Amino acid sequence: MRKTSVKQSSDQVTDVFWIEPKKHKKMRYFNIILSICMLLSVMTSCNQKQNSETRADEIISLEPSPGNSKQFTIVKHEKDTPEIGEKAIAKLSGASGSDLVGEAIFTQIDENTVNINVHIMGVTPGEHAIHLHQNGDCSAPDATSAGGHWNPTGDDHGKRTESSDFHKGDISNIPVGENGKGMLSMDVKGWTIGGDDKSNILNKAVIIHASADDFTSQPSGAAGKRIGCGVIELAVQ
Repeated sequence: MRKTSVKQSSDQVTDVFWIEPKKHKKMRYFNIILSICMLLSVMTSCNQKQNSETRADEIISLEPSPGNSKQFTIVKHEKDTPEIGEKAIAKLSGASGSDLVGEAIFTQIDENTVNINVHIMGVTPGEHAIHLHQNGDCSAPDATSAGGHWNPTGDDHGKRTESSDFHKGDISNIPVGENGKGMLSMDVKGWTIGGDDKSNILNKAVIIHASADDFTSQPSGAAGKRIGCGVIELAVQ
């Protein structure tokens, strides 16, 4: 019901009450309900879109909560897919009394290949073996805390570029000049930065040895003591 005023003469106004028809009321209520439904639909769609935009480097899975197998917790895991252009670095320092310093920079150049670029100095002239060892731990004075060669496939030690059998951590020898400086750049297939356990080089140790690798002696190529060590970590870009 709505109230309106009707002017009957110059000085007289009469109030008139108008009763809204039922069909008009129903139509007004229907429009209100329709507007509310449309608003709720838009809000729900936005929320679903936001929830679906999971970061490309995360996987959401369900794991049982501790102590209760019937309850599950959402857990985020890093994906196994390496990113092209991803970089990692190992800062190298001396071991076993060596004055060695240097760094190894790793770059993912395709999904199954990593380039390693190593620069060292303060080393005796000649060839020095370089390997990846299984533990990212250089705390021991002689770097034995790094463990043995990284070898997740259980293969024999060998020369990566010439043999079908070699450790995942086998690389090559670094030539060092009379100035005590050496460098090596090499593309290594089968490595990833952040891939699966059999290819991921992160948290492994780069070890420089006192002598050259003969590529035949087991299990480590008779390369002598460890004179340099550095842990491979993801580079902040």
